[in-house]
Amino acid sequence: MKNIGFIGLGIMGESMCENIVKKHDGKVYCFDLNAAQVKKLESVGAIPASNNVEVAKASDVIISMLPRSEHVRSVYEEIMPYLAGKLCIDMSTIDPDVSVEIASRVKEEGGRFLDAPVVKSKPAAISGTLGIYVGCDEELFDEVLPILKYMGSNVIRMGGNGQGLVMKICHNSLVAEIQNGVNELIVLAKKYGISIEDFAKAISYGGGQNFYLDGQWKNLENENYATAFSFENMHKDLTIAARMLELSGVKAPGLENAKRVYDRGMKQGYAKEDFRATFKVVRGDKDE
Repeated sequence: MKNIGFIGLGIMGESMCENIVKKHDGKVYCFDLNAAQVKKLESVGAIPASNNVEVAKASDVIISMLPRSEHVRSVYEEIMPYLAGKLCIDMSTIDPDVSVEIASRVKEEGGRFLDAPVVKSKPAAISGTLGIYVGCDEELFDEVLPILKYMGSNVIRMGGNGQGLVMKICHNSLVAEIQNGVNELIVLAKKYGISIEDFAKAISYGGGQNFYLDGQWKNLENENYATAFSFENMHKDLTIAARMLELSGVKAPGLENAKRVYDRGMKQGYAKEDFRATFKVVRGDKDE
């Protein structure tokens, strides 16, 4: 049975790794710069590693879940000499072109690489029901699917290297646009005396029903901004989307407007709150 290594034990990675530990018959190694996170995974059965290289040397399959393109690039620069014969699964949300570049370098070293970013947030990471978008060769997908199913219940191959990330950025951009519309129209409805609860119920009767409103209206009503998916992470994704628009020449005014809302929210100090804190931005809580 293959040994699996997991690098990056943040909000999502911690629970994803724990699911692998619970479901995989082989050894699971883990590393994070936060020693407390490593200790937490050790308590559920993972084998702690002292650095990224130790993970790479000990593992047949290396999974990374890191914040940004520069972090993924840095980790792979470090472990690149040890990737011959290894299978590398990067589940981070980064620039697609950076992922394609890393995939090419891993191949040169005799390893295999795929992008497999996730959708949904912390509760789905805990329950192992994430959605996973995969970019890899078709034959590799069949091999990696059982491992991905430790973490996700809906796994789909979108095409070759980088295509999983393209889909992830498109998905999150659509969520941000839907969210922006929900925020604007709740603010408008409340001005005319309609409560958030009644708004959500009425919307569910028609074509405006959406997953975001169904899942978040109670949190918005209760002003609950505890973080399941952070404001700064969604801002990062929209920044990647903006670069993709520029590179492709596609015009997307709705996406651009959603990014402006996130730009304002970052300046107003909402980075560490949940991404639904855009409601406060649209409502104008900190406008001068």
